[in-house]
Amino acid sequence: MADRKGKFVRVKCSKCKASQTIFGKASTKVRCLECSTVLAIPSGGNAKIRSRVEEVL
Repeated sequence: MADRKGKFVRVKCSKCKASQTIFGKASTKVRCLECSTVLAIPSGGNAKIRSRVEEVL
């Protein structure tokens, strides 16, 4: 059976360099809390992360 658990990911915004924790299977656009840059977009199962991943939690 495949692992169906979602992971949380700590990402760093490429514009303002703020760190934020997001869900790896996000179903909506995830924006930076500081500057509103899009950090991740939904893509079927896993979200496409459009910023630098610092850590998988």
